[in-house]
Parts: sequence; structure tokens; C-alpha cells
Amino acid sequence: MDYQAIKDELKKNFKGEIENDEETLKKYSHDASLFEVKPALVLFPKDSSDVKSLVSFVSSHKKEYPEISLTGRSAGSDMTGGPLNESLILDFTKYFKKEEIDLHSMTAIVEPGVFYREFEEETLPEHVSLPVYPASKMIAASREELNKKMAQNDFEGELYKKVYALVMENDAEIEKSKPTTSKNSAGYALWRVWDKQKDTFNLAQLFVGSQGTLGLLTMAKIRLVKNSAHRKLISIFFKSWDDLPEVVNSLLPLGPESLEAFDDATLKLGIKFMPEIALKTHQSFFHFALSFLPEAVIGVEMLGLPKLIILAEFAEDTKEELDRKVKEAEAKLKEFPVHLRVLDDEQEAEKYWIMRRESFNLLRQHVSGKRTAPFIDDFAINPDKMPQFLPKLLKILSDNGIQANIAGHAGNGNYHIIPLMDLREESERAKIVPVSKLVYNLIVEYGGSITAEHNDGIIRTPFVEQMFGKEMYKLFEEVKRIFDPQNIFNPGKKVGGTIEYLESHIVKE
Repeated sequence: MDYQAIKDELKKNFKGEIENDEETLKKYSHDASLFEVKPALVLFPKDSSDVKSLVSFVSSHKKEYPEISLTGRSAGSDMTGGPLNESLILDFTKYFKKEEIDLHSMTAIVEPGVFYREFEEETLPEHVSLPVYPASKMIAASREELNKKMAQNDFEGELYKKVYALVMENDAEIEKSKPTTSKNSAGYALWRVWDKQKDTFNLAQLFVGSQGTLGLLTMAKIRLVKNSAHRKLISIFFKSWDDLPEVVNSLLPLGPESLEAFDDATLKLGIKFMPEIALKTHQSFFHFALSFLPEAVIGVEMLGLPKLIILAEFAEDTKEELDRKVKEAEAKLKEFPVHLRVLDDEQEAEKYWIMRRESFNLLRQHVSGKRTAPFIDDFAINPDKMPQFLPKLLKILSDNGIQANIAGHAGNGNYHIIPLMDLREESERAKIVPVSKLVYNLIVEYGGSITAEHNDGIIRTPFVEQMFGKEMYKLFEEVKRIFDPQNIFNPGKKVGGTIEYLESHIVKE
């Protein structure tokens, strides 16, 4: 395609910038995944009218340029290749930075270029935050409202009519294919559209988590929640993974705000690069290292480093209720062969959260001769099945000579496996697809999800059918056709991706 001619034509009605110099194209060929996909043009829209103009242009020129498409991008932190494409990339981070917080209604209006860390800088001083599942309370149409929507003689009306028919006609298949894990971001969430008990219909449940494949979002109104005033962290040290499910199940009734996990490899990494982590906590290295003295004592008692650490954080509105829950948690934990610490100081607790958060960055920046290769990085298995599942997973990696670090969310069985590989070697790149198939077969065998949080992207789209089966995958394809009949928006993600495309775009460095 003649993208220079397209660039010249776009400039007539586009207020933002359009770039295709080599430096820009190289930057936007990558995200945090293991892929390299070079775009043709990178565009920086100034406002919603710019985005509408682009959609209109691509739609009207699709027959002339069959390969033209639009892919939205923000921070580029996606680990799946989600914002990578060979046509037009829209970067929202330059101009779409608006955020408005309304504490009276406990809502916020945000544009897609707002980074979450920046958003937190505004919300946390007000003791409010974005809930874990912002899509769970979106406005749904009642039966009466749904009928009005379907009566509309426009594109929106067609959307409602077609998706309503799809959901009603395939209710049994959708219900059968609904993931049983507490988190899932694979496929399109058809099982969330129709709430049978309330008789409401919510198309937003399809759009949220669709990875830009159904359209482009230029603004969102999200709800906020009030943060609890008091919190404490319990760090729990395990000699093995065997007791993890029972420990987790014993703590869940107490309603911990989070149950995070990381393995001994991640801990060793944190120890090795402790000076850098100390900088993240704004402490001197000496003071930061000294804060680990109690953990060193526990290590002596355990005769070595723990195999696994769980961070159980409790948060309550009153100090009395918090103390009661923490004491109850301590009593429950005495029943298991674990060591623990209760951290009253939030700054000391932060050392663990930073170690947990920074593990991927540390791996990406410091592992000599190898790089992080996130391709089985986000599975979810119900926690009670983890003792049987995990050894089989680790054996697959070991049998294929793949070193990996493990961290994740113990409360819902969502773990992040970060393999370390030398992708300069063809033999290493050749492992990715076969190992993916083996791991995903195992996940399906245990009733899990191949991606809890990170979504499908280039890396998992070819395996979505493996998780859901042929019939459900056909429904996903139909959802894509209903919303995007011309295949304009981020093609090859969620549906339509191939193993051949995946393999041909793995980085070789």
C-alpha cells in the first residue's frame, strides 16, 4: 500500500501529528512482549474528532486498501503484543490526558492517555481509588430500554439486535463455556452481557477487555471506591508450595484486601538488586537492607530461603476491626508449618510490594544473555488445584530447558510465569509454540484460564479456540463481525490470529 499517499490524504482533516520516520516506527514496533511488528504510520490524535476522522477515512478506503487498520496504544506496557500492528497506530498518550475526579458522586472521567500511576497521585491523597474490576458495575439496559435500543434504525440499534439474538440463541453454549476461575480476560465476555436474574443487557461488558478490537475508546466514566483508613501486612514464609491452598482458603473468609505471592527466584533477584529496590523506596541502601534483619532471622530458623512468600494485606475502616482480623489470621496460620511477620509500618511493608512489582523489570533489565519472554505469563487455576497443577507445569518448563520466575495473586490462583530465554537462538524461539500448547492443554485440563489479566494479543489469540472450543470461538468471531464488519480495529487479536504470524514476529535479540 502507498502509505505516503495515505499520510498526505490524512493530513487534510487531521489536527494531530503523523510520523513515519525510522526512529518512531522502531519505537512503536515493540511493547513489553516478545514481538516486533513494524507499523506503517504512527498518529497522535488531538481530540475525539481526529479519531472519528480516522475511522471514517479507514472505513471509506477499506476496499481500496484492504490491509489498512487502526490500533490504539497508550503506555506500551502490554505483554501480549496487543498494541502492535503493521498499519496505523494511534498513540493516545500525547493529547488524551484529561482526568476529572468527582468525590461527591465517587466517579472519575478519564481519557485513554492517563497513566494509572498518575491517576493514583490524584486519587490516593483523597483516600479513594479505582476498584479492581471497574467494569463490574457499568450501567446495563433494562428490558424496556433494550427494546428501545433495538428499535433504533441505526448502527447502535443493529448492534443491540444482533448481539441480543446471538446471546439468546446460544445461551446454553455460552453458559457451558463460561470460565470458572475468578478472573479471565480470554475471548469476549459473552457470559456477562445478559444478567438473567435482573433481566438486564450490557454491551459494555463486551467492549471492556476487548483489546481495541471492537472500537476505540476516547473517554470513560469510572466509579471510585473509598479506601480503608487502616491496613496491615502479614508476610508468610513457606518451605514448599504444598500448604498454599489450605493457607489461602483459611484466610479468604477474613476478607484480605490482597493475597500476593512470589517465589524464591524472585526473592533472590530482589536480594541481588537490593540497591535499586532501595532507591524505589526512597531509603538509603543501609537502612533498606537493615529492614530485612527480621527476615534474615526467619531464614536462619528455616535453614535457608523460603520457597514461597505470601503477602496478606488486611484493610479496615477502624483500627479495632483491623487488629481483630490480623489476630484471627495469626491464629489460623499457627495451624500450618509456616513462618510469619506482621508489619505495622507501611513503609516497611512497601519493600515487599516493590520487590513484587519490580520483578519483571529487574529481569528484563539485568539478565545477561537472556531476556524475559512472556508467553505463558498469566494463567489462572482455582487455588485448590494448585498443588497438583504446579508440579506438572514446572516439569513442562524443566523438560524444555526453560528457566522461569513465578509471582502472582494467590487468592484467586492467578500466577505470572516469566520465562528467561535467549531469543537470538532459533532453537529457543522454536520452543514457544510447542510449550504453549502443552501448558494450555494442562490449564484446560484443570478448568483454568490461559489469561486472567493480560489478555490475548498476538501471543494467545491462536490458542483461544483451544481454551473455549470451536463453537464458542465461532461466537467470538461473530461478535467481531457484528461490531467491526470491515475488520478495521486491531485485527488479529482475540480472533483471527495465527501461529504462523506469532512465530514470524518473535524478536531475535
